[in-house]
Amino acid sequence: MTIDGREVRARKGERLLWAALDNGIYIPNLCAIREADLPFGGCRLCFVEVEGRRSPVTACSQFVEDGMVVHTTTPKVKRLRRTAFELLLSHHHLDCRNCAKNRNCELQRIASREGFKLKLERYRRIPRSLPVDDSHPLFVYDPNKCVLCGKCVWACHEHGIGSIDFAHRGLDTKVSTFDNIPMIDSSCDSCLECVRVCPVGALVEKDGKAC
Repeated sequence: MTIDGREVRARKGERLLWAALDNGIYIPNLCAIREADLPFGGCRLCFVEVEGRRSPVTACSQFVEDGMVVHTTTPKVKRLRRTAFELLLSHHHLDCRNCAKNRNCELQRIASREGFKLKLERYRRIPRSLPVDDSHPLFVYDPNKCVLCGKCVWACHEHGIGSIDFAHRGLDTKVSTFDNIPMIDSSCDSCLECVRVCPVGALVEKDGKAC
């Protein structure tokens, strides 16, 4: 197959996102997990155009095909990614200077690689003032910084615990424990897998570091 004019080989059944990344072709993403059986597809940042398709597709959900011709930087792709990025920022508490993930944050990396600004230009901010859960002795969960990528939920369930999941719908969607109980009172076994996979500063260790 061809991606941005480069001939690329990939295994049958592989997702386009991993085929590109494994060959040094950057496609932004926040929610993709290589080990997951089904892509979450929530961040909408990995749009690409495939010749012969009427509309752009998400690279995390698209299987590779023999002879496929892919374009990752067309004007339409850039416009879709910028829109998705700004929508994420509209309900994300931007506090980079005081964030434990500063300079190690996937939002910052995407902004740098794609030429995006870490501020809203077209959309109004949707403020959230959810309580920060610092009940656990090892880590803090700040839902106001969560980008709803689902990685922590996947990691917790994959670990066999399932102490956190998505709650509510629409703009009220958040990651929460069952019945919104404090993390320390949940079934959490302190494996810190949720902290390790969090791409932003929503889940950080109490010593101020990120896994």
